[in-house]
Amino acid sequence: MNYTPLSTISPRSYIRAILAIAKKDWLHFLRYPLEGMFRIIEPVMWLTPIYFLGRSFATSNGATGFAAYVGTVDYMSFVLIGGIISSYVSAVFWGMGFSLKREMDSGVLESNWMAPLPRPLFLIGQTVASISITSVNSVVVLFLAWRIFGFHVTGHLFPALLALAPMLVALYGFGFAFAGLVLLLKDANTMVDVANFMVIGLAGSQFPVQVLPRVLIPVALALPLTYGYDAVRGYLLGTRTLIPIHDELVILLVFMVVMTVAGYAFFRMIERHVKVRGTLGTH
Repeated sequence: MNYTPLSTISPRSYIRAILAIAKKDWLHFLRYPLEGMFRIIEPVMWLTPIYFLGRSFATSNGATGFAAYVGTVDYMSFVLIGGIISSYVSAVFWGMGFSLKREMDSGVLESNWMAPLPRPLFLIGQTVASISITSVNSVVVLFLAWRIFGFHVTGHLFPALLALAPMLVALYGFGFAFAGLVLLLKDANTMVDVANFMVIGLAGSQFPVQVLPRVLIPVALALPLTYGYDAVRGYLLGTRTLIPIHDELVILLVFMVVMTVAGYAFFRMIERHVKVRGTLGTH
């Protein structure tokens, strides 16, 4: 078998490989249209009881109790923004970690990784597909939720996107580390379910973190994702942030750098470990 040294491969070839992997994941997504429809229906379905529950506790002046925590009575917009950000968090857990498990079960992981490409490129390609698919889903869900429940942005979109960008990069850096755990433990389902639920819940996707039990508030404040949710809502809705919003941006930028470097290093370490043990494709 002819092998092309990595040093002779041009950056353009790397980009073509990333786009080919992303295209493959898009084709898989399009082959199951009902699954794509359910990814739109499910968020709206879960938002419906939240909408009516919020209205049942609102007074004639709106959700005044909620406003005491965050400075706005627009509870539904607060939840919608949290739901959109959470869709990207879930995409990291299910899109990157679970994709490796799916390739293990199909018996194609080892053959795919025989291609003369750096292994992280496979995850980067899956990341490109995951971000784009999640973005399309999020736009459709947000449009439907706006028509059904109402959605009012009183702030500025561009600064919110600037706050969201480092959090997304950090998330997908975290996805590298999570993919390494999947390679090591071989079981993605339970780990994905538990980690996804805990991270989204503690970061305050559907409620202000101040209402958590006292023992959990320090845990929530230790999660950089908490400040991502908080900063984006602060820019879009004008909510009262946990700390000054500029400090939250600094936390997100540090989180981006640290998580990207640490996640990549952890993945490479686990990759070497499973290759030495010969357990790369076992499941």
